[in-house]
Amino acid sequence: MTDTYARTTGTWRNWAGNVTARPARVASPASVDELVDVVLTAAEDGLTVKPVGTGHSFTATAATDGVLIRPDLLTGIREVDRTAMTVTVEAGTPLKRLNAALAREGLSLTNMGDITEQTVAGATSTGTHGTGRDSASISAQIRALELVTADGTVLRCSDSEHPDVFAAARIGLGALGVVTAVTFAVEPVFLLTAREEPMTFDRVTADFEQLVAENEHFEFYWFPHTGNCNTKRNNRSAGPLAPPGRVGGWIEDELLSNGLFQVACSVGRAVPGTIPAIAKLSSRALSARTYTDIPHKVFTSPRRVRFVEMEYALPREAAVEALRELRAMVDRSPLRVSFPVEVRTAPADDIALSTASGRDSAYIAVHLYRGTPYGAYFTAVERIMTGYAGRPHWGKIHTRDAGYLAGAYPRFGEFTAVRDRLDPGRLFANDYLRRVLGD
Repeated sequence: MTDTYARTTGTWRNWAGNVTARPARVASPASVDELVDVVLTAAEDGLTVKPVGTGHSFTATAATDGVLIRPDLLTGIREVDRTAMTVTVEAGTPLKRLNAALAREGLSLTNMGDITEQTVAGATSTGTHGTGRDSASISAQIRALELVTADGTVLRCSDSEHPDVFAAARIGLGALGVVTAVTFAVEPVFLLTAREEPMTFDRVTADFEQLVAENEHFEFYWFPHTGNCNTKRNNRSAGPLAPPGRVGGWIEDELLSNGLFQVACSVGRAVPGTIPAIAKLSSRALSARTYTDIPHKVFTSPRRVRFVEMEYALPREAAVEALRELRAMVDRSPLRVSFPVEVRTAPADDIALSTASGRDSAYIAVHLYRGTPYGAYFTAVERIMTGYAGRPHWGKIHTRDAGYLAGAYPRFGEFTAVRDRLDPGRLFANDYLRRVLGD
């Protein structure tokens, strides 16, 4: 077991750089048995345990001064079951590797988010989602989970095995144990046609319900300080395969969406007064385009410009009113917002702490370039979102606590009861979980 621990720990930082931690130990177990030993040894030594993926959460959900578990060696596909149409994957596998492996097998997830750097366990544990009229988050596609609990038990849960744990652990926040494997429902790979098109703010908000109803996956981005939006509609297609041209795709996805946008954000951070003019230029730079490809090449996009983010899930019927209120707040304030506001949807699901638990939801996400003071903007946005019974994304910046969240989630007590049973000594606790779940 001596090789399981890193010789030095140093400071851990998340992707955005807004969260740091100094763990007492860092462990990289190469098997579930080694992971069990790490958990039991930490408990004997009076240290807490937190697994960490790629650090794409903007909250301190993975921060610890105890034992930090890196899942780098717990990767790969365990099993593809073509009868049940499931795939079981090790928890440390990055989503981009899972998507590529599934494509080689002629398979795909039904829906996914737009970033693929996260590990399977990190993405599902915090409720990562894309957009969908009928298909929900990545966690909603889970059919079974394996996790190591505080007493070293390797617990497998599903609808038929420990269903109470399964209802909680699909979005478990790292509070119930260390996830070691996830079984997803998959389907034969299919084609999606993406239609990206500029649209005015007034039109997209007026037609929002129609756009959601008519498209399997609809999302849009509003550029603050302008009346301009960029929309994206993804729908299944019979083909033929028609991916973006190499040059055109590079111009849209790399030069404009990453390279020039990085420069624009840097200028805006240094000289905030230039942001409204830059926003007007940026909102007109992306042109309409249509392309057809396999799902992970349509749902996901490269995100090289680093940022901080807040996202709230609202009852879907409240989305347009909340967004209009957000726009009015920005327009009358001295705020200068360089990043577009992202709007997506999800159907209701049955996961205890899902942001879409029990209600059709719309997501409003706000971002600021990394290093930009975000307190005033995010505080103002959060005030609006909580006025509509908003539920904050577990992996994105917010200030809500257990008192608020217990009222926002009808099944909150169900989750905390499972936590009390699986981790009564709070081996997997940290300051963030104490705030959002209580202690």
